[in-house]
Amino acid sequence: MCPFCYQRNHFPQHYQSISQTNLPAELYPNFPSIEYTIPSYPQNPQNFNLSTTVCPIYLFVLDTCLLEEELEFAKSALKRAIGMLPDNAMVGFVSYGTQVQVHELGFSDMSKVYVFRGSKELSKDQCEYTLNSLLDEMGTDQWPVAPGNRALRCTGVALSVAAGLLGASTVGTGARIIALLGGPCTEGPGSIVSKDLSDPARSHKDLDKDAAPFFKKAVHFYEEIGKQLVNQGHVLDVFASALDQVGIAEMKVAIERTGGLVVLAESFGHSVFKESFKRIFEDGEQSLGLSFNGTLEINCSKDIKIQGIIGSCTSLEKKGPAVANTVIGQGNTTAWKMCGLDRNTCMTVFFDISSNEKSDPSGMNPQLYIQFITSYQSPEGQTRLRATTVTRRWVDSAVGTEDLVSGFDQEVAAVVMARLASYKMEMEFMFNLRRSQFVQVFNNSPDETAYFRILLNREIISNAAVMIQPSLISYSFNALPAPALLDVSSIGPDRILLLDSYFSVVIFHGLTIAQWRNMGYQNQPEHQAFAHLLQAPHDDAELIIRDRFPVPRLVVCDQHGSQARFLLAKLNPSATYNNAHEMAAGSDVIFTDDVSLQVFIDHLQRLAVQAS
Repeated sequence: MCPFCYQRNHFPQHYQSISQTNLPAELYPNFPSIEYTIPSYPQNPQNFNLSTTVCPIYLFVLDTCLLEEELEFAKSALKRAIGMLPDNAMVGFVSYGTQVQVHELGFSDMSKVYVFRGSKELSKDQCEYTLNSLLDEMGTDQWPVAPGNRALRCTGVALSVAAGLLGASTVGTGARIIALLGGPCTEGPGSIVSKDLSDPARSHKDLDKDAAPFFKKAVHFYEEIGKQLVNQGHVLDVFASALDQVGIAEMKVAIERTGGLVVLAESFGHSVFKESFKRIFEDGEQSLGLSFNGTLEINCSKDIKIQGIIGSCTSLEKKGPAVANTVIGQGNTTAWKMCGLDRNTCMTVFFDISSNEKSDPSGMNPQLYIQFITSYQSPEGQTRLRATTVTRRWVDSAVGTEDLVSGFDQEVAAVVMARLASYKMEMEFMFNLRRSQFVQVFNNSPDETAYFRILLNREIISNAAVMIQPSLISYSFNALPAPALLDVSSIGPDRILLLDSYFSVVIFHGLTIAQWRNMGYQNQPEHQAFAHLLQAPHDDAELIIRDRFPVPRLVVCDQHGSQARFLLAKLNPSATYNNAHEMAAGSDVIFTDDVSLQVFIDHLQRLAVQAS
């Protein structure tokens, strides 16, 4: 009897030989997930082959309204990426500035380009459609820019043309639009700021006051592109490099709904961009496992209902008895589209348990059942289906809560609350989350806030936990490397600290360590131990950076140096200018009016007692 549909079903044919020593894969108790390879069936049965795979498709979109040096960095990265693509990959190329150019790559003898006006919105049906030599010849956008004006950049039309090109040729096949953006859209639909440089890009205050004239219209435009890409099964990835904002806040919905990747860097020559961009195309252990065109369906026993999902997906609006009345994120459905997913894709599903429907633990049905069915196109082009089935026992809290407590995962709870808080922006936050870039928008642009929240919603639990509460490791002569309190008191003149806050990795040298290093002690044979101490955090930082996407920024700094702020901003300010006189000599302080963890906990305890 199926616990989801309550129907009696015939077993598969191969189940007839089941025994205690011959169990099918589905019945191994330690493996709740089973993945199946689904054969592709071509239209011509004579050509049928079980190993038939689908070619991956990459459509590159390059902004040419760049400084010449930046364009050279971007072209170099593209050339390296093209050299890493699998032999069976299909490639397209769109460049844009004031106008959009779609390049036909099939003829090496004669360059053929289709040009679209950057100020005119295009419908999907209007689009029609070697690369290294093309990139060699490509220069910056030649359209003149008047003094005091921004470059005329038609990002919206370029992405619309790219989506239309894929829609006219490859609907239902996994494909990625990989866009390299160097500045804000100022021309045509999707514009986020005027051409006049004296008009600043919208800030969080402008958004709060509804004083951002381009924002709502641009968001609507990119929402429509997102819907089109979801219907086609295609992904939008954005790599942004600019001193100004490029419009990630407006594009967020299209990136997130399609499961796209996003990276913000200072320059196309910066390691954050170069190493992250390379990771998309790498094979083997470094591969991100980028997959395409996925769907997720959730079945659950009648005692449970689904409120929705926060993460990189889009509702398929599949109604059913398992749909809850309360909606969180992408709700009112039991199925979702995931155009892009990878080995680190992680989504938060919210369930509702109605007390009047919940089975009595002592009754006939003491178990609850949930099944996640995911189908997707693998990086190799195969169609796969993964079924994850879990069961849990109902706990009667009136009898005891020991089982609930033993099964409680603090990290998962913290990440779920962070995603929910980021989604709702309510005023009930954990201490480190309250001070994080997901909630605090001061000194962050709308693009940066959108970027941080996209990554919080898509990364695995361990990575998301580090975003909320960074890890701090201490290195010293008289002890092995060990975790340190995320507190200003952990700073010591004879210590090196390694901070991992996910978006940046900081190696912080105490005052004495920095002085010895500057005097060159590490180069003297009798001070080999000091040389090893200096190198250890660099080796550990390299291990963190190697497995991370986007690749974090590496900051190497000294106590009281200008870049020490990257560490100090993440530490608990237990020592500030208000109580500096109470600190020991040589201790560091943080110049802030923010409350310390102890003050926060004391206040939380008072509130808890009052509430009870």
